[in-house]
Parts: sequence; C-alpha cells; structure tokens
Amino acid sequence: MLFIIWMLFLDTNSWLIHRELDQEIQELENNKEYYIKEIIKDQKDIKILKDSSELEKFAREEYFMKKDNEEIYIIEYEDSVPKNEKDD
Repeated sequence: MLFIIWMLFLDTNSWLIHRELDQEIQELENNKEYYIKEIIKDQKDIKILKDSSELEKFAREEYFMKKDNEEIYIIEYEDSVPKNEKDD
C-alpha cells in the first residue's frame, strides 16, 4: 500500500506529474493545429497578393492608400462609432 501511495503521489514520475505533462502536451498540440491553420491561411493570402490588382485592392482597403488623382472618403455608420456619453 505504501508503495502505491509513493508511486501515485510522491515519486518524481508520479501520476500527478504525468497528468500535468499530458495536459501541457494537449495544449501544445492544440496550439500547433491553430498555427498550422494560420500558416495555410497566410500562404493563400500571399498567393492572392502576388497579383498586382489584388495587392492594390488590399492596400486600398487595409491602409487607405490612394492614387495621386483620387479622393478617399471613409464612411462610418452610427452603430460602428463609439458614443461619447458625458456624466452631467
């Protein structure tokens, strides 16, 4: 009985330590899956951005870049603008 208690709780290779390590391994595997999906998504985006028209579209949408002879108007809807409420 003493041996079982020793092996389950007190030993350096105890069941508790193995359980913690298994949880950490699972968490790392989940992170790995997430990052693999992100890499695949980014590779697709890079492939799309190799086309100059797609690159121009991306620059216009994400960074509000424009040609020299153009004007850009940014339209914000009421529900997307934070409201400034004053405490009176």
